[in-house]
Amino acid sequence: MRKAKPSRIERLESQLVKVIQEKGADQNQHGGMVLLLGFLRAISCLFAAVVSLRYLLYRLGLLRRFPLGIQVISIGNVTAGGTGKTPVTEIFARTLAAEGRKVAILSRGYRRKEAPWWQRLFTQVIEPPLVVSDGKRVLLDSAVGGDEPYMLASNLPGVAVVVDRDRVKAGRYAIKRLGCDTIILDDGFQYQRLKHSVEVVLVDSTNPFGNGHMLPRGILREPARHLKRADIIFLTKCRGDVSDVIDEIRQYNRTAEIVECNHAPKVLRDVWSREEFPLSWLEGKTTCTLSGIASPKGFENSLRHMGAKVVWCERYADHHRYDASEILYALNRTADMGADALVTTEKDAVRFPRFETSPVRCLYLRIAIEILRGKENFEQIINRICFRKR
Repeated sequence: MRKAKPSRIERLESQLVKVIQEKGADQNQHGGMVLLLGFLRAISCLFAAVVSLRYLLYRLGLLRRFPLGIQVISIGNVTAGGTGKTPVTEIFARTLAAEGRKVAILSRGYRRKEAPWWQRLFTQVIEPPLVVSDGKRVLLDSAVGGDEPYMLASNLPGVAVVVDRDRVKAGRYAIKRLGCDTIILDDGFQYQRLKHSVEVVLVDSTNPFGNGHMLPRGILREPARHLKRADIIFLTKCRGDVSDVIDEIRQYNRTAEIVECNHAPKVLRDVWSREEFPLSWLEGKTTCTLSGIASPKGFENSLRHMGAKVVWCERYADHHRYDASEILYALNRTADMGADALVTTEKDAVRFPRFETSPVRCLYLRIAIEILRGKENFEQIINRICFRKR
């Protein structure tokens, strides 16, 4: 079976991501790309002005922040994608639930299926938030609820997951209908309409602020100096000495607690049967990969570090919604190359259509946060949220 061609928008998105993600990646580009980058820089200057104006209006009180009357922990970043918010959200939710808190995660549900914007614009009926999990059972799939909300709901029994663009409405629903006393706001650093109790910000130690430009010329969603609002900073993907990155962070925030962590592989699971395999299974195995995430290199290199020989990598745009032909093409290609397995990420696996049979084993890599340094800082924040003395 032939591989389905990616859309023109996806091809352009993939090309631009390569150019804008890292310092120096925009060098030696052809004339058309140079013109496009110049145009994007002009837009990024306009975007930076809009962001600064918006925060000024919130500081002056001309735009209102709504309190919920309970603890609201915001987890976010200053860059677009790739810092690993979902595992950090999971460790906060799991720890707080173990401390006896009734936790709800609020998410926008990025790239989930919903009505087109022009229909939403003229819809008068106010819909209630989508409850992906009520804390007892998972109620919606990834297509309706979103990839990350579905993953969190599947991995966090006892934690509610609620999806809505209006997180104030979603938070009120979680309190009133689900009895929650602690809110975790997923990807909440830019969502100022809801008042935050604790500001958790993630910084990718391998690429902290990209090329230094704002979107769409770079990967910054707001200026790096806005890190000064953070109460605790999770420095992710730490391997080796990260003192230079910490020094850079301290230029913007001298008081926030810093936690150094890594996204550690935990186990391999079959995409459809959920049969588990130890990480040692990869040693000496020939594998292919399939991914639609913001930073696929880290995933692919992690397999190599665990002893796998990666012979073919298929990449799609972040949050790509797979159809059956794309999965079948990757499975057949893996089998034709004589590889032992097609390996994907957990976030991708929730978007795979169901197959009853497969020509080759298809596995996903389960990732969890491993705190390397600053565990006492994390515990201090948990104590603060739970109103518990150290």
